[in-house]
Amino acid sequence: MPSGASAPYASTARVRRSTGLSDRGSPTVRRRRLGQELRRLRERAALTGDQVAAQLGWSAAKVSRIETAKTSPRKADVEALLEAYEVDSGQRQELLDLHRDAAKKGWWEDYQSSLPHEYTTLLGLEVEATYARNWEPQVVPGLLQTEEYALEIVKAVQPITRFAQGGVRSRVEARMARQQIILQDDQPLNLMVVLDESVLLRGFGDATVMRAQLDRLLSLSELPNIRIQVLPLDADHPVNTGSFLHLKFPEFHDVVYLESLFGARFVEEEETVYGYEIAFDRLQAEALDVDASRDQIRKTIERWK
Repeated sequence: MPSGASAPYASTARVRRSTGLSDRGSPTVRRRRLGQELRRLRERAALTGDQVAAQLGWSAAKVSRIETAKTSPRKADVEALLEAYEVDSGQRQELLDLHRDAAKKGWWEDYQSSLPHEYTTLLGLEVEATYARNWEPQVVPGLLQTEEYALEIVKAVQPITRFAQGGVRSRVEARMARQQIILQDDQPLNLMVVLDESVLLRGFGDATVMRAQLDRLLSLSELPNIRIQVLPLDADHPVNTGSFLHLKFPEFHDVVYLESLFGARFVEEEETVYGYEIAFDRLQAEALDVDASRDQIRKTIERWK
């Protein structure tokens, strides 16, 4: 096991994952797919959300929440919509099966009471993603953090964002459990990361914490599904933007996750997502290659001794 991967958290994650959908299936993605399909069917039927709501005795907001996956519809709700859209029996059963999978619970939903909604949504999306492209100019990405480094990150932000003190441990635990998607033997997430060199120099915790964190970056960079590059401080900086995480899916449109101090949001509009894809390509092109990045990380470890 790579250094910093806490055994208790890893074990917990495997247990929780075994109770969810198999084959990387995620109820979070299923809910979004179901909502999109229901919207497509409504538009095919030439109905507005207000018209459907009036026909079913619902509010227009309920129709919108179902289509945007802001709420999990009951089976009866889905059946009512399919009836209103005059969907044939074959497609009806496919969508009801999709609803059944969407109603299942992922391990990350155990943390809904202590984590921001957008973050638990991200955890659910990552489970089904096949590729992730992450630019990080400030801290080591959560998927690569040691438990000790993660604890220092969470403790640093807690007095500012003022979430409950008891939530510190939950956030660290969720972050460690999240990492199983890059460590699992079966279809691990392919992760490409570009780090600004300042990330290696900015201390969280003492020198021991930082050495262990940088050692872990080296260890993880040897995995076939992980590519880590460093953008040197003296290199041209092609993109003046904060961190972003671009997720790619086999049967779902790409999503970009943007996190700020007091919240986060998802970008799903196709042209904007493509812009982030181009931005990451530029960052990769300007960054050191994988071997040179490892050398840079090793040199920085020496500075933390």
